[in-house]
Parts: sequence; C-alpha cells; structure tokens
Amino acid sequence: MPSPKTLHPTISLVTDRIRARSKTERADYLAKLARVAARRQGPKRMGCANVAHALATLPDKQRLAVLDERAPNIGVVTAYNDVLSAHHPYESYPAILRDEAQRCGASVQVAGGVPAMCDGVTQGYPGMELSLFSRDTIAMSTAIALSHDVFDAALLLGICDKIVPGMLIGALHFGHLPAVFVPAGPMASGLSNSEKSKVREEHAKGLVGREALLSAEMAAYHGPGTCTFYGTANSNQMLLEAMGLHVPSAAFVHPQDPRREPLTRAAVRAVLALRSEPGGNLGAIVDERCIVNAMVALLATGGSTNHLIHWVAVARAAGIVIDWGDFDALSSVVPLVARVYPNGEADVNDFERAGGPAFVLRTLLDEGLAHGDVRTVTGESLASQCKRVALGDDGGLAFHDVASTSGDERVLRCASAPFSPTGGLVLLQGNLGRAVMKVSAVPEDRHVIEAPAIVFEAQEELTKAFERGELERDFVAVVRFQGPRANGMPELHKLTPSLSVLQSKGFRVALVTDGRMSGASGKVPAAIHLSPEALAGGRLALVRDGDVIRVDAKAGVLELRVSDEELAARSAIERSAERNLEHTTGYGRELFAGLRRNVTSAEEGAITWK
Repeated sequence: MPSPKTLHPTISLVTDRIRARSKTERADYLAKLARVAARRQGPKRMGCANVAHALATLPDKQRLAVLDERAPNIGVVTAYNDVLSAHHPYESYPAILRDEAQRCGASVQVAGGVPAMCDGVTQGYPGMELSLFSRDTIAMSTAIALSHDVFDAALLLGICDKIVPGMLIGALHFGHLPAVFVPAGPMASGLSNSEKSKVREEHAKGLVGREALLSAEMAAYHGPGTCTFYGTANSNQMLLEAMGLHVPSAAFVHPQDPRREPLTRAAVRAVLALRSEPGGNLGAIVDERCIVNAMVALLATGGSTNHLIHWVAVARAAGIVIDWGDFDALSSVVPLVARVYPNGEADVNDFERAGGPAFVLRTLLDEGLAHGDVRTVTGESLASQCKRVALGDDGGLAFHDVASTSGDERVLRCASAPFSPTGGLVLLQGNLGRAVMKVSAVPEDRHVIEAPAIVFEAQEELTKAFERGELERDFVAVVRFQGPRANGMPELHKLTPSLSVLQSKGFRVALVTDGRMSGASGKVPAAIHLSPEALAGGRLALVRDGDVIRVDAKAGVLELRVSDEELAARSAIERSAERNLEHTTGYGRELFAGLRRNVTSAEEGAITWK
C-alpha cells in the first residue's frame, strides 16, 4: 500500500471546529467519567445485600472470584429477539460469551435486554411511528441494564437501525467502562435487491399481483442475518468499524461462517484487555476524531441518511456537538468509493467480498481522509487494524493486510479513483428551512427539480392519488406533518415505488418532507428531514398546492417560490383534531406523548433527553 498522506485540510478543519464547539460539553463529560471511574470496584463499594442480589446466579466459584480476587465481571446488553432476522443469531451468544469469559478468568452476566423493532415489518403501519423514539428507549434500556453498576466492562449485542445508535448512546452514559459491540453478520444473498425493486415497481403499476410481490419479498428476506441492502443496519456496521468499536472486520461475516464464533470470543478478550489500558474506556475512545471517522465512512460508502440524525445524538452523548454543516463540508471532499444497493447493483455480501470495511478504511487513510491515530477496542490504532480476517491453521483468527486493489471495481474503488469525487450527501437550505438529500443514486439530470407542489399530510394520501392516476405530471410532492413532534418521524418508504414509476415515465418529480426516507431513498430526489418541521412552526405548513418549489442539489438550495409577504399573510395550516388523534393514539402511541413533546429537531438529533 502507498504511504498515507497527511490529513486532508478539510478533515482537519472540520475536526478542529467540532472540537472547539464542543470544548465545554466534552470537558464536562470526561470529568464526569473520571469521577465515576475513581470509585472502588462494585462488589467492594456496594452494600452486602446489594452484592448478594447481583451475584446470586453466578456459580460459587465465579462468585468468590469476583468477591475475593476482584475478577472482572462483564455486563452483556442484548437486543436478541426472533422477529429481527439480524438479531436472531444472538440467541446462542450468551453461552459462548460466558464460556470465553471463564477461560479468561472472568464472568459474564446478561445485564438486560433492549427492545428491537424491525422497520421492515412496521414500514407504512402505525408501529413505524414508534420507530425513531425506539432509539432513545433503547438508550434508556441500556442505561437501566448497566445501572446495576457491578460491571467492569460491557458487551453490546445489537445491529439494526435504531438499536446500535440507541445502545451506543446508552453505553456512552456509562462511558467509564470499556465496551465492545458484537455483530452477527448478514444473511446470505437471495433475490437481488434490484430484482426485488423491479417487482415492487411492477406491482405499483398493477402489472403483477400480491402473490408475485410476496414471493419476491420472501426470496429477498429469507434467513438469519441483516438484510443485504446497504440501509441503516449495514451502515451502522460500517460506522462501528470506522470508529474501531468492533473486532476488526467482524461486521459482514455470516452468522454461519466458521469465523463467526472466534470473532465473538475475541470480543470478550478485547474488552477485558481494555480494562488495563489507560484511555481504554468507551468515553475516551469515542472522541471528535472517532466521530469524524464515522461521518467520513458514511459519506464514502453512500450510507443511510438516518445517520444524519442518529450520529448527531451519539456525538452529543459523548459531549460532542456536530451538525449538518459538518456533514456537508466533509461530503465536498470525501469521495464515494462504494456502490452497494440502493446506490448500485451489489449487496453487502458483494461488498465484503470486494474488500469490505477494511478496504474502505485503508483507502481513505491512504488519501488522508480519516484519522488513522484514533484508538480502537483492540488497543491498536485504526491505521494498524485495517485488516481482513481469516481462520488460522489452529482454528483461531488470523488477520491479514488488506489488498491494495479492490476485489471488484464495480463495487469498491480506491479513493484516488472513486465512483464520484464527493460523498453524495447534500445540505439544502432556503426559505423552507434546512434539509438533506442523498444524491449518490439520483441521476445527474434529476439533481435540480423546479415544479408545482402537490401537498399531502400522509404518505397514504400520495399513494392513493397515484393509484387514481392523478399524478401524471411534473410536481414536487410535499408530505408534511411527518416530523418527530408530529408523529414520531416515520420512514416514508411506501412512496418510493410510486415516485420511481412516475420518474421512469419521464416526469420530473421530487419529494420534500419533514419525515425520513433512510438508506433506501434510491433514485428519486428527496429533500428529507426538513427542519423546522411543520408542526414546530416550519414554513412547510404554509405550502399550498400549485406553489412552485425548487429543489437544487447542485447549488444546495431548497426554495419555495412565494414571497415573504404572501407567506406572512397565510395562516399556518393546522391538522384537524381527528388526524392528530389518528397519529397519537392506539398501538401504544399514547405512551410516547412525552417524547413527542420534548423531542429536538432532526438536525439536533431528534433527542428526547436533552
């Protein structure tokens, strides 16, 4: 491999301004961790009855080791359930972790479980309106698990959309502990994502029926492991690799792969080793450079736009303040080095075969586009641990330098010869507010759309208008009252087939919304996460049918072509009591009323705890 270049000036500039902006909050956070870390070990610090309760289930020998020999006790927080294909393999992990810990003279206790919902199941239904808030619920659940406060380290078993950010936020509030994430890998490739998408569009056109659609979906989602497209779940895994919070190259090894169990066991050894290393705790590892590396990896791989919300919240949990301007600045210099569906034809298994996260990180480091000196959970620097993992002759793990060239240039390329010179995320600003657009899959001739608005207050309204044939024209779809305060900011994936069909017919269409589209927004230009949202006084509430809107990804502009005087004369459009009731009651939504009231804007991370 070529010698790494010095750090790119924009990477350095963004890191420095984040550090300056975060100076007070970060110092307060680290001081809090230092105070907590200075205490005696839990069993020596706590009351006798408290300790007895905490260790009651451990075998006598382990209990005595913890009490008399100060043997380390690892708390496991798990997102296991049988509904999420990605989390199904975790059923067997506690036994593996306990066995490895015992071999190392330590003990393991499952400290708690966190809720883990599948957006693929709830997509387009009321449960999806709990999805975003599940992240902070998971963070609180992680905190509850670790609040037993008898642990010397933590292992975090989670993969999917809100689960990883939530667990990381929760763990950072216990950042005095060393912590390692333990992944489980993707499912085997089934029906290709492009073929699945084609059937969805044919169904939207009425060319195939429900039976054909269901058959295609079942062929695509067919076994244990993460879904194989590069959405939020797999973006999570890439970001954790870039932050050094996994055993190297653990992200995309199949659940059934013979390397999987040794990788899981290696996580136990890694978290135990961190205990004796200065600065080995999670809160110290997740610093400004670590956060910037995650942002860079997201941009370089065309990852999920959900992380423009989630990683803002993750950073705040570590006392670090980032915003969309930082993403935008990084995107201007970080090249797109991966083409994985929906930004290409490949799936994550193709991505892994072509070189995977190790290749991505190595090529970014070689071009000075990431911080190679950040510390990782292996105790090494990120630059040292960009390795590919294999099984050694003894059945253990063997780590090898990553190849200098991609295993498949249709999927991965070097940062010096990328698919695109920029990262594919654009900040849009104008009199409607601030929004983001993922342009990595949007055709170049669709980066600028100016057309009359058609206003909807639910995604179902748009799909019904499509089915009635009322949208056969150029237009900008405004789907509003979809922000965090309104209805929990559901993802609006149900819109993608209809808008894709209209675009394929030659109509110039775009979407503007205060809702989410995530990593599967695909080829239709979509200005999403609009802040301030309509329910919080955003001008999106003032838009009327026929108003001209310009969505310009080239200039970074989102403009409602209506004068300020006219907008001032319009009264805000209020949702009817019936519609508001429809999206705040039933299916457990009443329980989240406090979160809706207190949530910050999307750009502020949709945080409910600040």
